[in-house]
Amino acid sequence: MNGQDISLYTQINGRYDFTFIGNTMNSAENNPSPVLVTGTSSTATLNLNTTDTVIKAFLYWAGSGDGDFDVDLNGIPIYPDRTFSHTNVFPNLTLNYFSAFKDITSYIQTTGNGDYTLSNLDISPFELDHFQRKTNFAGWAILVVYENSSLPLNQINVYDGLQGVPDNLSIDLTNLYVIDNNNATAGFIAWEGDASLPTETFAINGTIISNASNPINNVFNGTNSITGATDLYNVDLDIYEIEDYIQIGNTSANITLSSFQDFIMINTVVTKLNSQLPDATITIYDYQLTCNNRNIPVNYKVYNVNSTEILAANTPIAFYADGILVGSTQTQNPIPIGGNEIGNIVITIPNTTPSNFTLTAVVDDQGNGTGIVTELVETNNDYNTTISLFESPDFNTLSPIITCNLGLSRGVFDFSNYEELVKTDVSHQVSFHETYEDAINFLNPILNTTHYEALTTPKEIFIRIENENNCISVTSFLLQVENCPPIVYNAVSPNNDSFNDTFFIEGLRDIFIHFKLEIYNRWGKLLWTGDRNKPDWNGYVEDGIGTKIAPDGTYYYILYLNDPSYPEPLNGYLYLSQ
Repeated sequence: MNGQDISLYTQINGRYDFTFIGNTMNSAENNPSPVLVTGTSSTATLNLNTTDTVIKAFLYWAGSGDGDFDVDLNGIPIYPDRTFSHTNVFPNLTLNYFSAFKDITSYIQTTGNGDYTLSNLDISPFELDHFQRKTNFAGWAILVVYENSSLPLNQINVYDGLQGVPDNLSIDLTNLYVIDNNNATAGFIAWEGDASLPTETFAINGTIISNASNPINNVFNGTNSITGATDLYNVDLDIYEIEDYIQIGNTSANITLSSFQDFIMINTVVTKLNSQLPDATITIYDYQLTCNNRNIPVNYKVYNVNSTEILAANTPIAFYADGILVGSTQTQNPIPIGGNEIGNIVITIPNTTPSNFTLTAVVDDQGNGTGIVTELVETNNDYNTTISLFESPDFNTLSPIITCNLGLSRGVFDFSNYEELVKTDVSHQVSFHETYEDAINFLNPILNTTHYEALTTPKEIFIRIENENNCISVTSFLLQVENCPPIVYNAVSPNNDSFNDTFFIEGLRDIFIHFKLEIYNRWGKLLWTGDRNKPDWNGYVEDGIGTKIAPDGTYYYILYLNDPSYPEPLNGYLYLSQ
């Protein structure tokens, strides 16, 4: 046989208790003869005290076969939140059973006391051979957890699944913490018990127990021990006093069910224990990141919500970055049941921690993984969030841009392509500036990057790179000039018409400031020498006594640039005409 093991579904803490209501669709139990379930509806009455307030309400329904998961409660269609199944396999026969669960808290809170009718629970498709099946049943139950200010602070644990007996079934109830065993109870929703088969027992922590509705050898007998009803036929809704069978300090309990003939299925187990303990939890609800700063202000909130006792002041809190302790603090005030406290801390992330890391806040942690507070739940003290530090964007190193010297180290430059070359991420924003301060403060960006004139060089241009977090990096590159070969205009006509009146060499006087120019006639006689301190040659010959105009014709020049880049002189011809 197989099914879903009974396990903890939910834990509720407060001045709470619980009860059951429910009913069967059977007209009789399946013994000594199997019955045919002809009913599809039945009614039960909720009758809480006027001072009771419904906190939770869970509907369970079950039956033979593969399942009917479309039922009505007081005429309202109900569809399950969860379903369970169980199978018995025999040599020539396989029998299936099912149960379903629906959280109906809001409906019960609104409707309150009165009759509740579950209808359209139909298992007839699975009863074709009910004599062969022998266990035909259908039924339902509502578990109600309610609050009353006169109750002690209790812990209600709800365990569910679908497990069958015989012969022996052992279920461990975990996540308990017994402070006081006074008025401790355990309840069951069970299916298919027969009063005429007194063959089963119920034990808790090894002691067989019973109550007025459930004899010691017939605890699953179609009864409701809350109302005293004995005609639930294959449905058991029972609550037992267990204060004598558990001990203060217990964190778990074991229940054992034995049956040597009667087939029973356990759907739900509920315990009520007096557990006056806090339950500390924590969240990080805000933190502030700034660029290139590993000191992070963190805002957090410590809760004591699902608890039965005040959380004491000075409860330690630890913060970890990828498992490394980076900060510690403590609560400042006692936190009441259901209350919370806001706090803040500045944590410092080590340089060895990557920029993307997990920040973990742990309440009731002294910084070494151990706490000082005994809590209802010891496994819910931590909160994790992923943090990506804000860092300045990476960038590529740029080479200097070199262009021709236009005179006195002046140059015109095109660095428009550097906007893309400097980036390592296409989403980054780039601007160019003439000073570092302008780049930092995003002032006076250079708008003309295709024809930028630098009056003197070398000149440093600064680049501001900004990412999506508004973090910036500033890098720079140099604008440099080189002395390019001068351009010779070799026609001279000194007639004062403003066109070629002198022998002009472009890119010479303000660039090669140490130049020497010699002009020769065709026979190699030196006619004129010049430098930066003399005007351009206008055709006159210096002979030491006076000057005279040279005749029209072809002449030759030798230009000494006196520049390390041009160690050899330039020479060529020019044509003089009046």
